[in-house]
Amino acid sequence: MFKSLATTPKSHANTVHYAWVILAVTFLCLFVASALRSVPGIIMMSLEQEFDWNRETISGAISLNLLLFGLAGPFLGRLMDVYGAKRISVITLILSVTGAGGSVFMRESWQMYLFWGLLIGAGSGGTSMIMGSALINRWFHKHRGLALGILGAAFSSGQLVFTPVLMQINVHEGWRAATLLIAVALGLLVLPLILKFLRDDPESKGLLPCGDNGVHTTILKPDSNPMRSAMSSPQFWLLASSFGICGLTTSGLFQTHLIPHGIEHGFSDMTMAMSLGVMGAADVFGTIFSGWLCDRYGKRWPLAFYYVVRGATLILLPGIDSTGQLMMFSIIYGMNWLSTIPATSALTADLFGKQNVGVVFGWICFAHQIGAAIAAYTAGYAHSLIGDYRLVFIASGLFAFLATGIVVFIRDPEAVRF
Repeated sequence: MFKSLATTPKSHANTVHYAWVILAVTFLCLFVASALRSVPGIIMMSLEQEFDWNRETISGAISLNLLLFGLAGPFLGRLMDVYGAKRISVITLILSVTGAGGSVFMRESWQMYLFWGLLIGAGSGGTSMIMGSALINRWFHKHRGLALGILGAAFSSGQLVFTPVLMQINVHEGWRAATLLIAVALGLLVLPLILKFLRDDPESKGLLPCGDNGVHTTILKPDSNPMRSAMSSPQFWLLASSFGICGLTTSGLFQTHLIPHGIEHGFSDMTMAMSLGVMGAADVFGTIFSGWLCDRYGKRWPLAFYYVVRGATLILLPGIDSTGQLMMFSIIYGMNWLSTIPATSALTADLFGKQNVGVVFGWICFAHQIGAAIAAYTAGYAHSLIGDYRLVFIASGLFAFLATGIVVFIRDPEAVRF
């Protein structure tokens, strides 16, 4: 299960630890990759107009993307545990770039299922929080929650920067130019930096994890079958269920359908892009603050609170009819959007071992993506039936309240007792 270190790695207490370089490179990767995941919601109406595809057809391809993103996660997480995050991330990044680049040539709906559903769906799993969790839980002993919070904010800040830009490009230059911009950024900026700077663990640089005082002198190796013990634990199913609802109430619903919902209710393209940008700005603060809270007060009660706030805001969303109300919603919902990630990832490592976090958190993320895929497709289907998203948003808010009840029963090994 583990091996002793023949020579204790250096701590480099008086210099900037290389863990922060790992954090910076991983942040950039997730930052740009988040823009790719935002593209379908931005270009959906452009695809409808150009190809005369209906909302259900496009939502189906996006649902396949989300499902494969989740299904690939646990297998990629296991491969990262065994072979290292760098190698697997490079391979999956190439898949994503190929899918995004190839999509600019599509003419038939089956091609959208191929490029956006299959290639980008499978490839995105290697440039996600599974990658971040596998790296951060190895490189950081201290400040782990903060580092995970910063990576969670990578998605938000990517959305903040890219969504208005991509919307402008989509409106003025077309959806192909918007998609190609992200493909080029991933292939020519992110990929070379990963190849040069990313390392799988501190031992590869002769270091201890950041904040390790030298007492921890063993390297835990992945268990031979970590999912057997994980799946026999009620804690795994509680985490997976709550994170499944997280996916149902965030990425699958909002990234795919929020912009079309807003446009249909009288808001302009750029107002909706600004709304997502404000959400991103708020979530940068909210996710980093969530990581800080996890380091100091445990994960369970903050996590329960996040779902309460999310449920309330989703139920109120259909009644929003002014730009001021929309921006207030964006701030409150945005602070809550990805604040669940540092808490859920850290709980996974605490409950099932840092050496197994890639595969276990991968399966928990699969539950997240099942929820996201269900939301992406059923929202599109419901829109085709009834013409709007009102009931979809209310139902998702009620599911968020259900997640609150689930989280209460999760055990938090490092919680501060008052």
